[in-house]
Amino acid sequence: MLDIKFVRENPDIVKENIKKKFQDYKLPLVDEVLDLDTKNRQVKLHGDELRSNRNSLSSQIGLLMREGKKDEAESIKQQVSKINDELAENEKLELEYAEQIKERMLKIPNIIDASVPIGKDDSCNVEVEKFGDPIVPNYEIPYHTDIMERFCGIDLDSARRVAGNGFYYLMGDIARLHSAVISYARDFMINKGFTYCVPPFMIRSDVVTGVMSFEEMDAMMYKIEGEDLYLIGTSEHSMIGKFKDQILSKSSLPYTMTSYSPCFRKEKGAHGIEERGVYRIHQFEKQEMIVVCEPEDSYDWYNKMWSYTVELFRSLDVPVRTLECCSGDLADLKAKSVDVEAWSPRQQKYFEVGSCSNLTDAQSRRLGIRIKGEKGNYFAHTLNNTVIAPPRMLIALLENNYNEDGSINIPTALQPYMGGTKILIPKN
Repeated sequence: MLDIKFVRENPDIVKENIKKKFQDYKLPLVDEVLDLDTKNRQVKLHGDELRSNRNSLSSQIGLLMREGKKDEAESIKQQVSKINDELAENEKLELEYAEQIKERMLKIPNIIDASVPIGKDDSCNVEVEKFGDPIVPNYEIPYHTDIMERFCGIDLDSARRVAGNGFYYLMGDIARLHSAVISYARDFMINKGFTYCVPPFMIRSDVVTGVMSFEEMDAMMYKIEGEDLYLIGTSEHSMIGKFKDQILSKSSLPYTMTSYSPCFRKEKGAHGIEERGVYRIHQFEKQEMIVVCEPEDSYDWYNKMWSYTVELFRSLDVPVRTLECCSGDLADLKAKSVDVEAWSPRQQKYFEVGSCSNLTDAQSRRLGIRIKGEKGNYFAHTLNNTVIAPPRMLIALLENNYNEDGSINIPTALQPYMGGTKILIPKN
């Protein structure tokens, strides 16, 4: 959420930013906010005048009573009573204006960084750099679920009977490999100095609206019927929510945390050839990283964070590339974002396995996360990044370590988490 003062002083910049995100339907929101803000400030000024008059009159009552002028005192009391009634109506109007302003401000996107490429959708994202040589072997690589089935490692039919489409059972060596990846990612981030955390897997609505836009909320979140609780779509939601309404000391910054959680997503409107299997699903596990820091440090952390994901994937012998997300592909709270994509030798193209985002102070303003400064408190910056998200990671791992005989090489870094196993031999 933007600073109302910034919108007030820079309406053209806010409108131009909306245009860069190809959300012209939101342009009227700016003028509506400005109009409501003017009315609200007038109401506040009137409220201050009423309180001043009330205080002045109230101070006279005691004096008149001591002088025995009860009739005059009663007359002033009636005036004070009328002011109180008017003030109550004024405060009600002030509250209504404030709510209307907030409702619109929550829909106005964050100001994107000047370096963000302008484009309407993800087809306009820009490749930044490749890491590792993408290899296409001279033998066929099966679809990822076919590979898993050869190890008796997945059961989609039973999952459909139990929960419907978008769910799965992982079993045996594949399930162990899944857990090994999560454990390795956890230790990888701990070795980078991040604090490990297992957060709540449900959050309240005020946290949901603090960490994401209404559009994202509708497309992603599962609501718990009859309760003010939502299942998290990523642990970043509850991790950032941890700092809600907190005033942080400068000496405690930055907060660097890595968190494990299951994730639950509607995946509303998600369709495509890779929807089958375990590429796009309703439930998965994930290792995440978040940073809460000083505003001037956020872009340094941004570059560190995505580089950690690249380093992790390369340590598992998976070639990756980074893509700069264009303006139209950025969620409303993001100022800048980069996707990390892994190489798929089967498809002979890259596919998304993670995303790193700098949200500047957008989440902090919504959640009230401030830093105690010498000249007043100010809002922190927040960032998040996917460390690793099986089972998408499994797809990249299986395909890039698949041998012609159907066996799977276990990368050296993962072998300690697999009981020393160096190669998986298919059962079918």
